[in-house]
Amino acid sequence: MALAPDIASSTDPFPVEEHGTPIDAPGLNYFVFGLFFIFGGITSLNDVIIPKLKELFTLSYFEASLVQFCFFIAYAVVGIPGARLVKRIGYMRGAVAGLLTMMAGCLLFIPASQSALFVVFLFAYFILATGVVLVQIVANPLISLLGPARTTHSRLTFAQAFNSLGTTIFPYFGAILILGSLATVTAAELSGAELDAYRTAESQAIVGGYLGLAAALAVVAAIVWMFRNRLKGEKHEATSLVEGLALLKRTRFGYGAACIFLYVGAEVAIGSFIVNYLMQAHVLDLSQQDAGKLISFYWGGALVGRFIGSGLLRLVSPGLLLATVATGAITLIAISANSTGTVAGYSLLAVGLMNSIMFPTIFSLACEKLGPRAADGSGIINVAIAGGAVIPAIYGALADQVGLAMALTLPALCYAIIAGFGVFARRPA
Repeated sequence: MALAPDIASSTDPFPVEEHGTPIDAPGLNYFVFGLFFIFGGITSLNDVIIPKLKELFTLSYFEASLVQFCFFIAYAVVGIPGARLVKRIGYMRGAVAGLLTMMAGCLLFIPASQSALFVVFLFAYFILATGVVLVQIVANPLISLLGPARTTHSRLTFAQAFNSLGTTIFPYFGAILILGSLATVTAAELSGAELDAYRTAESQAIVGGYLGLAAALAVVAAIVWMFRNRLKGEKHEATSLVEGLALLKRTRFGYGAACIFLYVGAEVAIGSFIVNYLMQAHVLDLSQQDAGKLISFYWGGALVGRFIGSGLLRLVSPGLLLATVATGAITLIAISANSTGTVAGYSLLAVGLMNSIMFPTIFSLACEKLGPRAADGSGIINVAIAGGAVIPAIYGALADQVGLAMALTLPALCYAIIAGFGVFARRPA
């Protein structure tokens, strides 16, 4: 792997000087790190909720994947309008709008539980995800603007480590709270009024968890609102929707956006069904709660890898490092799919370590030299995150037909294309 100590100096996707007045907001980095922590943790809770809802509503793998579909499709629906909103009201007010929308989504779990209808849960997830999209549109370019150009790749990867901290902590406690049911029956054994009552009672743990999140989000939104005028020197270039989408004509950006679609899809597909995968008798044969706790190893690997990657990206070509970890992910998937027991279980969990630098590195490589069109680029990248809606649904449909192990061929193909992008983008734009 070739060393490239000077490569970062010419690869800042959002150069401050191209915005005119540099953004001056001491200490704002910590606020952005907090945003990464929040939306990362909330997103990873889906991996705990899916096996719970699958049992409550006796769903197939494909039907259970609709949770991720309704969550991640918000990126396609809200991504570009959200970017335009942020450009109009500014980063800080945009963050407040996102946090309040997330809070509203959390509160919708109350009527979802009371109705005992799967479709109402799906609607709550869509609203929650809408808020996450707005927060993410703010966080990605903002962290790139709050420091020197030469350390953009490293700084964005370090910020993503806080995202991984949230994805590591939330599933562990979520598994204890949500998957620790003492019920002696299952939804498959009930019908009619008894089934509705069972679903309502069993979903109360979900409601309790999201009510706590709603309260926390309200506090954070209030704090951010107090500092809404702290960001100085913020400027955005006014562009039309067509001009924003025109960025896709740039080969580097278009290929990178496609890789974001595939990366998020592969990562979410594995995370969505890893509880069910580990519960299989030929893998680890765990209970639902014990398997749920191990999700923290999957996301924890990304946490560790991002701290390591933050340092490596100062020394190594980002493109070649991306190709290397993507190849590592393919190797681990192949090992897991063709083995049993501990090897099968932990090799799949280790894919999280390979995922570590993928999002921030693909994002920054794709967005090099966008300058004042950073918000447009971020909006389109956020639309590409809708891969988390599409790829898991296809994975679920495959798993219903050929099993969870064979269906892993799909995320492996996604990682192969990402490895190709790493080689393609190994030189600065």
